[in-house]
Amino acid sequence: MIQAAKIIEQRSHLVPGKLRVTEHFFQVPRDYSNPSLGTIQLFARSARKLSKPADYSTPEDPIKSQLPWLLYLQGGPGFECAPPQDSKWSSFLLDKGYQILSMDQRGTGLSTAISQSSLQLRGDEKVQAEYMKHFRADNIVRDAEAIRKALTADYPKEKKKWSIIGQSFGGFCSVTYLSLYPEGLKEAFVFGGLPPLSGGPDQVYDRLYPRLEKRNQQYYAKYPEDVERVRRIVKLLSRFGDETVRVQGGEGHLSAARFLQLGIGFGAHSGFDSVHALVLRADNDLTLFGHLTRPTVLHIERAQFWDTNVIYALLHEACYSPASTSNWSAHRLLEKYPAFHHESTAADPTKPVFFTGEMIYPFMFDTYPELKKLKTVGELLAQEAWGPLYDVEQLKKNEVPVYAATYFDDMYVDFELSTETARTIKGCKTYVTNAMYHNAVSAKAEEVLKAIFELRDDVID
Repeated sequence: MIQAAKIIEQRSHLVPGKLRVTEHFFQVPRDYSNPSLGTIQLFARSARKLSKPADYSTPEDPIKSQLPWLLYLQGGPGFECAPPQDSKWSSFLLDKGYQILSMDQRGTGLSTAISQSSLQLRGDEKVQAEYMKHFRADNIVRDAEAIRKALTADYPKEKKKWSIIGQSFGGFCSVTYLSLYPEGLKEAFVFGGLPPLSGGPDQVYDRLYPRLEKRNQQYYAKYPEDVERVRRIVKLLSRFGDETVRVQGGEGHLSAARFLQLGIGFGAHSGFDSVHALVLRADNDLTLFGHLTRPTVLHIERAQFWDTNVIYALLHEACYSPASTSNWSAHRLLEKYPAFHHESTAADPTKPVFFTGEMIYPFMFDTYPELKKLKTVGELLAQEAWGPLYDVEQLKKNEVPVYAATYFDDMYVDFELSTETARTIKGCKTYVTNAMYHNAVSAKAEEVLKAIFELRDDVID
């Protein structure tokens, strides 16, 4: 039984766009099974449309002010929410009559954020790894349920349920929510986030590498001049044992393998163009100066978020609910795909050097400054035997309306596994398209949201 979160502070402000944004701070247990271990702070922003009556002296009707809540669950894991006024999907949902809550998931943003320095306060590496076990989707969902109860404490019973919308990893959290606390949900919307319900991360990466190989081929078909440019950049970065170029702070390096992680952008709208811009800039440096300038290195660093969002590296493989340890799944499976072995392809003038994507590798804990300090913690978590995140039997008898957008060419979330999950969740309706990529809810918000709400509002005979 989840208790309501303690509301610490709520302050409202008017922002451009005729919005009232409220900043909420909550307190919840770090470990719901053992509240005596202490609490953590959660942060969220809510937004509602601002309207002023003709007669300003008329007090607001408290019943009418109880608009239905819609919780936004951010992708990741390990990323905070943008303010509602900066989110391209928010105006559409506010026009539908919701008030929106964008929650920084535990460990992100202002919600007791995880970083190397904040983890160090907990104790040695074993204590830090133990602490990190409380930051998976199951506890994110418990936090959400505790907040729901706090925000709807004065609502009549029929209005206490709320709607949820999950993007990417936020969709994974939504399916966990449907598994654990369906009684708190009115409806669920999922965008590029129907997770595999079993099988662990190995099956995920075994499918991801071939999709990523195809995306690399498409990238070089669009920018064939980048074949030689990337080869030149990799050759420079591989000089002197991958320690040629230091990054900001001086404790890490822009190794060849790290540079090639820019391929994570290939799964998003405009991803090819963003990577090309960085390749062009880096190659131009080599042509003019023979080395990468500091501004260019900083541009590359800004495109790589593993130092600022360490949860992504520490818990990414754990979000796939493995039945046993992940043991660096992406790294182990790399051996099966020689096209991604940049050491050999860079030396072969007949082959392009392929970028990698949404994979976590042990080398990252040697090249990223923040991750270097968490290498032991990362190893301990890679050997952790995680428990399940989904209740398949509950999903088979699900009664909560679920509407999911699945993308045929989604690089990050396998379409076939998502389709299998959609069939498992009773009553799940899907909008399937090959005209959008994984980040459509932001890149093509109006289009994909309209399609999803047509699923909700129309009838299929």
